Amino acid sequence: MAVEIERKFLVTSDSWRPLATSASALRQGYLSTNAKATVRIRIIDDASAVLTLKGPTSGISRAEFEYEVPLEEGRVLLDMARPEVVEKRRYEVPFGGLIWEVDVFEGGHAGLIMAEVELTHADQLVELPDWVGREVSHDDRYANASLSRNPGVPDEAGL
Repeated sequence: MAVEIERKFLVTSDSWRPLATSASALRQGYLSTNAKATVRIRIIDDASAVLTLKGPTSGISRAEFEYEVPLEEGRVLLDMARPEVVEKRRYEVPFGGLIWEVDVFEGGHAGLIMAEVELTHADQLVELPDWVGREVSHDDRYANASLSRNPGVPDEAGL
């Protein structure tokens, strides 16, 4: 079983941009979201598709399973998730010996920028870059599945 352990933060400045080593356009939709499992389809750069199943969160950890699917099937699954589709550009930013993923949201969530970092264990010490602010790891309003159901930026939308 794969386990995802991640921390998520709001981004407070653009000083991460010169550090970015890659960028990808992501479109993702949720086929199911409930307390037991989340099922997501993600199209990456309109070139590949990944189906992801995530279990319930315990702290900052949860079971995660990812499967590549044919792009055409991914597009059909994404259409099944509409209108609740999240669009963003993801940048990889090396910092403190880890790879941070900075998500710049588009469409209904334009203006929202979050950074997440995957860890090897829940107690791992993380050097925080100066461009991250408030941690939102435990704030469900910032989960992509929640964002898919609620357009706007959570703090501004009062979600």
